[in-house]
Parts: sequence; C-alpha cells; structure tokens
Amino acid sequence: MSTIVRSARRVPPLAADIAIALVVLAAHSAPFLLTTRAADPVTGYTLSQYLPVLGQALPLIWRRRAPLPVLVVVMAAGGMYLLHDPDTAEQPIPYALLIAIYTVAVHGSRRTRAWAPALLAAGAAVQLAGLILHTPSADTTVRALVLYVAAWAMGRAVANRQAYARQLEREKEREAHRAVERERAAIARDMHDVLGHAISLIVVQAEAGPLTVRPDPVRAEAAFDAIATTGRDAMDQLRRLLGLLGQSSPETPPTVARIGTLCESVDRAGQRTTLTVNGTPRPLPPDVEAAAYRVIQEALTNAVKHARAATVAVELDWRKDALVIGVTDDGRGHTGGSGHGLVGIRERAAACGGSASFGPGPDRRGFAVSVRLPGAAA
Repeated sequence: MSTIVRSARRVPPLAADIAIALVVLAAHSAPFLLTTRAADPVTGYTLSQYLPVLGQALPLIWRRRAPLPVLVVVMAAGGMYLLHDPDTAEQPIPYALLIAIYTVAVHGSRRTRAWAPALLAAGAAVQLAGLILHTPSADTTVRALVLYVAAWAMGRAVANRQAYARQLEREKEREAHRAVERERAAIARDMHDVLGHAISLIVVQAEAGPLTVRPDPVRAEAAFDAIATTGRDAMDQLRRLLGLLGQSSPETPPTVARIGTLCESVDRAGQRTTLTVNGTPRPLPPDVEAAAYRVIQEALTNAVKHARAATVAVELDWRKDALVIGVTDDGRGHTGGSGHGLVGIRERAAACGGSASFGPGPDRRGFAVSVRLPGAAA
C-alpha cells in the first residue's frame, strides 16, 4: 500500500488532474450511455443535453490552479444538468462537484475558502428549489447535500494534516539547523582551546629561546623541544577534532587523567604550574571529562597569554557529588583579550550541568577560576 502511495505522489499534478477529469467524465456519462430517454426512446439524448456533463468534468483539469473558478463553473454546469431534463436528473453521485468542493477545502486560500460556503449555500438553495419542483427526487437532494458537507470536511481534514506535516518538517529543519550551530560552536570552542593553548606556549618558549641560547644552551634546547612537542600535540588534537584521522586516530579524547600532562607542559614552558588533587579520583561521563580538561586548558592559556603569571596553581577537589576545579595565578588579572575564553569556560560547564565563576585571586591578587562539574560517586 505504501508503495502505491509513493508511486502516486510521483505522478505530475497535471497528469493526475487529467486522469481525474476523464474518470469523472466517464462516470457522469453513464446515464447517457446505459439508459434510454423516457420522453423520447427513439431519438435519445441530444448533444445540448450532454454539454453540462462536459462542463462539469473538463474544468477539473485546472482545479489546483484555480479552485474557486472551477467550483463556480462546475456548480453552474451541475445546475444546468439538473434543471435541463428530468430524465438526466437522477445522476447517482455528483462526482465533479464533490471533487471541486474537496479541492477548494484543500488547496484554496483563506479568502477562497471564505467564498466557498456562500457558493455552496446558493447551490443548496438550487437543490431545494428543485426539490419543490419535484426534480430531482428528495433522496437525491438529501444525499447530495450530505455529500457536499462530507467532501468539505474531508478536504479541511487533509489540509490540516498537510499543514501539520509541513510544520513538523519546518521544526525538524530548524532543529537540524540548531544542532549544526551547536556543533559549530563546540568545534569553535575546541579549536580556540587547542590553538590558543598551543600558540601561547609556543610564543612564550620562542621569546625565551634567543635569551638563553648563549648563556644556557641546555635550557634553550629544552625550550625548542617544548615548542616542537606543543606543536605536535596541537596538530594531533586538531586532526582528531576535524576528523582527519577518523576511527583509527591514536589520539585519545581529553580526560581528567591527562590534566597532569597538561600542567607539566605549561610548567616546562616557564610558568611554574602545580597540580593538587584532593579526594579520590573516579570515572566521570565523557562530556564531563572533556569539560574538565578544556576549562583547565583555557584557564592555563589565559594565565600564560594575558596574565603573564609566574606561577599557576591547579586544584582538583573530588567531592561526593561533584568535581570542583580551581585555577589560580599570580599575574595581573584578566586585563587582556576579548573574554571569549571565559565565556567558553562558562558554556562548557553549563553544557554538562555545571557552573563557573571568576574573580580576583587571594588577597585581591592575580586571577582565579572556579568550576563545579557534576560527578556523583557511584
């Protein structure tokens, strides 16, 4: 059944309307082809008596493009059909008019649908007038009126269903667009964290390298090694982030376990960095693990790039229902940058149900970042 419906939907609308018009023409022609004229069995029906049949069926070809004019023409032809000759007044079902009413209900604009009831009321008056004149019969008139109402109700039901389906489709498109925007924002945050951290460390090491080449060659060599290591790590993270390595990428996602290595890389760059862990570490959901790593990475980047801190203290406080992260430096506070990094920290925390706060460090010196992430003990 679904295959038949899909095949029918692929038929061009004009071809479908031509087929409908031909079927209706055949149905309305049945009384002329299968019965004899009671008033004159010898001569039969004339062409003028058959013209209203054509007037009802053929306009259906344009029913989608001009619903209301087609309805007017079909009603006029139907009136001629009923009033022209009593012998042809017993057409079982007014197929053309039912289809025209249905079309207005489905495809008509709001203004078109406002005119349709008035036209149908006029048609009903004609039907009732014919009933008074005993043509057509009472059962034919009542049946026709009931069918008119049913066709209109069916058309409105289909129109409402189509409108609801279009609304759902638009909502799906909007949700897909929002998902893309969220994904873009997440990628932008990750790239900001990865590149910002790596480039900050590279700049610090590169600035220190020339000053230590002659007096301390060993330290200069370590600085250049740190530059190379930081650059390779950044490239690996970017490849993983952009999907260039796919499933075979050896790079593991950011986790709490890698925070120690992150702090060591900053320490090697010249900013003395310490990591303190309170409580018992435990596994966290992947999004919380990634958020913990990234917020510390961004906080360290700010300390190196903007605060020009000499020392940075990172603290992981494993509590019963949360992981509380603290990053404090002795620099000049948040005096540079656009603040996008701090916004990113707050967004990452909020995305996994946490919170973040910022402000001066102890004794109003330096800068402190505090982040609380959900992490209930199992």
